[in-house]
Amino acid sequence: MKKIGLTLLVFIGVIACKTNPFTGKKMLNFYGNQQIFPMAFAQYDQFLEENKVITGTAEAKMITTVGQRIATAAERWLNANGYPGYLKDYKWEYNLVNDETVNAWCMPGGKIVFYTGILPICQGETGVAVVMGHEVAHALADHGAQRMSAGTLQQIGAVAGNVAIQDPQKRNMFNQAYGIGSQLGVMLPFSRSHETEADRIGLQIMAIAGYNPDEAAELWKRMKAKSGGQAPPEFMSTHPSNDTRISNLTQWAPAAKQEAAKFGVTSFK
Repeated sequence: MKKIGLTLLVFIGVIACKTNPFTGKKMLNFYGNQQIFPMAFAQYDQFLEENKVITGTAEAKMITTVGQRIATAAERWLNANGYPGYLKDYKWEYNLVNDETVNAWCMPGGKIVFYTGILPICQGETGVAVVMGHEVAHALADHGAQRMSAGTLQQIGAVAGNVAIQDPQKRNMFNQAYGIGSQLGVMLPFSRSHETEADRIGLQIMAIAGYNPDEAAELWKRMKAKSGGQAPPEFMSTHPSNDTRISNLTQWAPAAKQEAAKFGVTSFK
């Protein structure tokens, strides 16, 4: 138990040194880029080898164009807000993959994939910018490393409980309660907070890149229609509900335009 307690103290000390540049808040992250990025880059390369990457088409070029504009906007914001060099280890890459899944993602370090299945929902360049801004925001805010950190702490809590509880029956009860409680009470809310944070950061970045942030809510209305309203209750999901996202994005769009105006951007695609 002493070793576990010491480990937790070390983790807490490291966490206190990490700050989210977009929110100014301390964040749960005790993995550095030197640990995360090489793993992410290797996984990305393997994914591309195992899937059909589309090149040379207008849609593939659009993904790259939008991605570059979003990355440039992110760098402008970071430089202007006291974080020069924040992206120095990023290796931006944008690929369109032939897959009907309605999804896109950005790995730590700027490795991005769009599936062809999401393009009808995007309905063009501005819709792609909505999704791109959101996915890039996950990488910029170190959400991948934070999820790994949270998972590690969750495991440590489970080990500590099993070491402390000697009675087998009580230990079994603890494991059941801890598994459900830590998932519903900690891990899922943690994940939803990341999605909400990425929505807000992405909205600002897309606006600075010259894309209309009003279109973000419209895209999620299309997402809602696509799903047919079939979704688990929000408290059991890794993501906020579609209605929550639509409401948030509608509310935040004016502030995103104001942020873009600081960079001389007053008209949008």
